Amino acid sequence: MTTSSRQTLLDLFGIELPVIQAPMAGATTPEMVIAVSEAGGLGSLPTAMYDEEALRAALDRVRAGTRRPINLNFFCHANPADDPARQSAWLARLAGYYAEAGLDPGMPKSVGGRTPFDAAACSVVEAYRPEVVSFHFGLPQVDLLDRVRHTGARVIASATTVAEARWLAGHGVDAVIAMGAEAGGHRGSFLTDRMSEQVGTFALVPQIVDAVTVPVIAAGGIADRRGVAAAFALGAAAVQVGTAYLFTPEAGISAVHSKALGTPDRPTALTNLFTGRPARSIVNRLMVEVGPLSDIAPAFPTAGGPLAPVRGAAEAAGRDDFSPLWAGQSFPLAKPMPAAALTRLLAGAGAE
Repeated sequence: MTTSSRQTLLDLFGIELPVIQAPMAGATTPEMVIAVSEAGGLGSLPTAMYDEEALRAALDRVRAGTRRPINLNFFCHANPADDPARQSAWLARLAGYYAEAGLDPGMPKSVGGRTPFDAAACSVVEAYRPEVVSFHFGLPQVDLLDRVRHTGARVIASATTVAEARWLAGHGVDAVIAMGAEAGGHRGSFLTDRMSEQVGTFALVPQIVDAVTVPVIAAGGIADRRGVAAAFALGAAAVQVGTAYLFTPEAGISAVHSKALGTPDRPTALTNLFTGRPARSIVNRLMVEVGPLSDIAPAFPTAGGPLAPVRGAAEAAGRDDFSPLWAGQSFPLAKPMPAAALTRLLAGAGAE
């Protein structure tokens, strides 16, 4: 993608720097969004772990801190039907961990989960009118998407394959996020569940650039200036960076997650154990002993509820045995710094 195309994207979003802070549910705080947007990038608020009241409160905090463009991110999954047999099998697989922690497997458990985009969420978009709305796991139903567009928001979405990028472009998105296999957190896949066929960012970006006419945003494996420069060289109009922002003081992550990120020799892998859907995490005990990818884990987003008690007990003891430690493959390259400074640092790469 040319420099003029990069400027087109900046104009499209109304931002100054071609850096998008990835929306990371449970880790992104309103303060992070404010800092990135105020620095000239695009701060992104994830909604999947908020109910409507909490989401409105978070947006009130963001809008009190910045009037610059922001991105509001939503998941587009369908909640699964009840599956008692699979839940029972999952709990049976975890029973030894409950016993080890001195917990009763029959104890009450949180439901857990992630909130999908629906009419209530769409009403929030209409009320707050974010400049950009992004979607993960495809796009919402047509009537809801039309309502989003009528607010004037630019619509972007994640693709993990060329086929997904073409599908998104065919459904009218304003830009495509090319999410390579290196990326941390949940895969944005929606046309395939074959994780062994996922493509790396720096093979995926130029293929998507060649396949669609809308701007392409590179995501995955980008944590410093070199990654940004490489993405621009391959045709990306902007970058979306997540894991590097976990090293900022604005990140809302647990102590065990922060400690794991500070151990650069630990590997990452795709796992479905924590939520039921493939996501990249730093490898821990549960992933080694059960997975990392297992047919036993219940469907997204229900796997996390039964894990919560043993996770809580381990974290209280300072262990990350059962915690999702979301991180991209380039996490060893990230350096602690404020979110605004990171945004400006990343934007300094790939200069003309």
